[in-house]
Amino acid sequence: MKLSVVLATYNEEKNLPACLESVAGWCSEIVVIDGSSRDHTIDIAQKFGARVTVTDNPPIFHINKQKAIDLARGEWILQLDADERVSRELKTEIDAAIKNPDIDGYWLPRKNYFLGRFLTKGGQYPDYTLRLYRKGKGRLPLKDVHEQAIVLGEVGYLKNPLIHMADPSFQRYIMRYKRYVDLLAQQISVQEKRINIFPLVNYLLIKPVYWFLLIYVRHKGFVDSWQGFVFAVFSGLRYPLAYIKYLTNYARRDH
Repeated sequence: MKLSVVLATYNEEKNLPACLESVAGWCSEIVVIDGSSRDHTIDIAQKFGARVTVTDNPPIFHINKQKAIDLARGEWILQLDADERVSRELKTEIDAAIKNPDIDGYWLPRKNYFLGRFLTKGGQYPDYTLRLYRKGKGRLPLKDVHEQAIVLGEVGYLKNPLIHMADPSFQRYIMRYKRYVDLLAQQISVQEKRINIFPLVNYLLIKPVYWFLLIYVRHKGFVDSWQGFVFAVFSGLRYPLAYIKYLTNYARRDH
């Protein structure tokens, strides 16, 4: 079974080498859609023998992921992000899994690295993500940054985790965090056509408190030391920050 590894990239020169090293010589091809990186991302991808297509960098970067999926030639597709790594154990499991004629896609558990440790609680492990599917069976909805692929057919689960070196430093976390806040603000602007009291209270008070308690208490984020606390706090804060950004943009439009 031929396996295509596909990625969408933008300024990922620090993460990309380790990602591609983890799959080089194992998969049949590497397909990269690059959003006009200004660093050495494209050179690195080409050095690993990837087929690279350069395009724009849309806010919903799943658009570029889908372009990479569409260009893949393999019978199976493994969609990765540049900050992810495929372990030897996961590769062995994938090799066996794609030989099953009755399954068209697989959920992969994911281990998320956050400020010095892999999170084990707070709803962050196993962080299942649908990344492996037959060519023509899986597509991305292209509506949200956290969306999962939709697979037509039977779907199974793998056991060995995908390694996600998401946030080794607070600086990188804040960079990614700002992007998610901006996208959430855009979603709010579509949903909320005018300023009302309930959305105001909901986004500024109810949602942040709910998400903090859900992650830190209900899902035992406190087990992950201070990193679990920081993750829970910022997960809740995205809602008031996004709503304040929406209010600011709303006021600008109104003038």
